[in-house]
Amino acid sequence: MYYPVFRPRRLRQNETLRRLVRETHLHREDLIQPLFVVHGRGVRQEIPSMPGCFHLSVDELAKEAKEAAAMGIPGVILFGIPAAKDAVGSEAYAEDGIVQQAVRAIKDTVSDLLVITDVCLCEYTSHGHCGVVERGQVKNDPTLELLARTALSHAESGADIVAPSDMMDGRVSAIRETLDEEDFEDTPIMAYSAKYASAFYGPFRDAAASAPQFGDRRTYQMDPANSDEALREVGLDLEEGADIVMVKPALPYLDILWRVKQEFGGPVAAYHVSGEYAMLKAAGRLGWIDEERVLMETLTSIKRAGADLILTYAAKEAARLLENRP
Repeated sequence: MYYPVFRPRRLRQNETLRRLVRETHLHREDLIQPLFVVHGRGVRQEIPSMPGCFHLSVDELAKEAKEAAAMGIPGVILFGIPAAKDAVGSEAYAEDGIVQQAVRAIKDTVSDLLVITDVCLCEYTSHGHCGVVERGQVKNDPTLELLARTALSHAESGADIVAPSDMMDGRVSAIRETLDEEDFEDTPIMAYSAKYASAFYGPFRDAAASAPQFGDRRTYQMDPANSDEALREVGLDLEEGADIVMVKPALPYLDILWRVKQEFGGPVAAYHVSGEYAMLKAAGRLGWIDEERVLMETLTSIKRAGADLILTYAAKEAARLLENRP
């Protein structure tokens, strides 16, 4: 049928009609709130490059987690800032490490909130890389044992999901094997499977003090020019036992997100990363965009491209907007 018999505008006349035929629906249940936890007590310090995000001590983190749960956000993902760093990231897998303390505190406060833990070494190493460094090179295989130890320590502390973000080859199978051997076979793995060597991570690296002290991460994170490689990476992680796969960043890689969802069909996460969030906040504060509308349009585009869950620093803000949406 052609105009004038068929007029697409008929179904755009008012909000009720638009909702009736809407193809993509964003819900609070789609959102995961990232949180930064630090040592100390009573600490709630805003991160300058990430307005609305804070360094939180364990006691403040528990309050933040409780508030997120009350808003209908199903889960949080934790990033720890250690008191001290060393060459092998010891606090990442220490029994009393900052993330381990945080997991226990959240579970004591709001037991039904999903707690995801980032499994990586970059925040904990003195050199800022995601693995063991030998003679100036990030070594893959020696890193796997430390990542598996980290994931196990998080599971022992009560984490619901462990999320390796390091991009070492074989880390999903190493973590899966260790968890299974220690009777944590029911703990899911959410793998950062297609994690690109992106310039959009800048504010996070400030927040986590995790910038590499030499070189960069392009020897282990993906080349932004590659698409087919992302499918190979995702396929390998699924074969090794990943339960959820992730594309990171989100907006510059919506095509990757779409391809992953179409190719594999299983649960897919997308990370709306710190640089994406910071640009939105900066433009909003300057009055250059309608920040709330752009946020919701952004998150909707990520879900429309194939994400089943979205990690975003704006999760609480989006949850408020969704609650008030007619």
